[in-house]
Amino acid sequence: MTNFDTNIFESLESEVRSYSRGWPAVFESASGSWIRDENGRDYLDFFAGAGSLNYGHNNPVLKSALVDYIVGDGITHGLDMSTVAKRDLLETFQDKILKPRGLDYKVQFPGPTGTNTVEAALKLARKVTGRSSIINFTNAFHGMTLGALSVTGNSMKRAGAGIPLVHATPMPFDNYFDGVTEDFHWFRRVLDDSGSGLNRPAAVIVETVQGEGGVNVARPEWLRALADLCAEREILLIVDDVQMGCGRTGPFFSFEIAGITPDIVCLSKSIGGYGLPMALTLFKRELDVWGPGEHNGTFRGNNPSFVTSKVALDHYWSDDALHKSTLAKGDKIHQAFTELANQFDGSVSTRGRGLVQGLVFDEPENAGKVCALAFDEGLLAETSGPSDEVVKLLPALTITDEELNHGLAILADATGKVCS
Repeated sequence: MTNFDTNIFESLESEVRSYSRGWPAVFESASGSWIRDENGRDYLDFFAGAGSLNYGHNNPVLKSALVDYIVGDGITHGLDMSTVAKRDLLETFQDKILKPRGLDYKVQFPGPTGTNTVEAALKLARKVTGRSSIINFTNAFHGMTLGALSVTGNSMKRAGAGIPLVHATPMPFDNYFDGVTEDFHWFRRVLDDSGSGLNRPAAVIVETVQGEGGVNVARPEWLRALADLCAEREILLIVDDVQMGCGRTGPFFSFEIAGITPDIVCLSKSIGGYGLPMALTLFKRELDVWGPGEHNGTFRGNNPSFVTSKVALDHYWSDDALHKSTLAKGDKIHQAFTELANQFDGSVSTRGRGLVQGLVFDEPENAGKVCALAFDEGLLAETSGPSDEVVKLLPALTITDEELNHGLAILADATGKVCS
């Protein structure tokens, strides 16, 4: 394992740091799917900034546009002022993403992170409906600010709030009861029973694939049933596509596979293209009841992100090539993980969609052991799930087949050493 000077990090930086503990290196540069430490050692990146780098590190197409913009003294900080960069992005987003999918959404720029767009979505849903309660799902993760945290399932993260997290009620995510209980049986019952004690909710918020929750994949038919249930009872449907949007599961929006149209959609992470902070909250036109400045944020107008986002949309979403490539690479990972599951029958399983894939260990501590061994061999991968029992892969969508094979070989070897 590489030795490095941790003095300044350990003496000055807060104990809250996490990723640096599992990846003990000081990183210096990155390109594509590779990141290099200060000692010159290269690591293959199966993490991609927790899904913020779908197009890889320092993507040359995006970098060129960003450098030109900065050198040309383009606007950097713009609040919600009208700028050329914002206009170009909005026009491109409308032409490349919304119109081809028949989506008539208004676009809001909240603060530039995932939790900011979730906060905006929850506030808007409550304002539109006049109701306060939100339905979330078991093992959900929606962010670390108080509103987003209230609809997050992880007990450790929730405990950090230090106050009661209220006005949210969890319901079982798809397959939470291993198929024993009928989908939405409990949800429908408590909604329709005047004696249940459940306040009629303003909205339901859902991830189509729960990344932090352990790569739990909702079936298309489950998502359609959820959308129908919400529509029947005049409950707004919010899809949190912060990590799973921008092509992570194949199509641009992860909900496209279900053929549904959410009332509100949350985007962040890779919507900025280059790893620069940016978030969007999309909602049906009739829901735009905001008053001027009613929800804002100092850095909602991060114009360099608008530039790289526009170029990413132009370059990668003018056709379906990236969509098809992502599905093919996801199939490659799934096949490799299925072989491991067959090899270690009973102790390893797999689940995922597109280029979010999970290797699930019956003994939770083995996932962390596999990631540690992989790091020693030059591969970055993280764990997820309520007990960190899943090795979660989020490689860049632009990763090559050769790079993918290299990383999968490292993981197979690590899994063999841990499980044999």
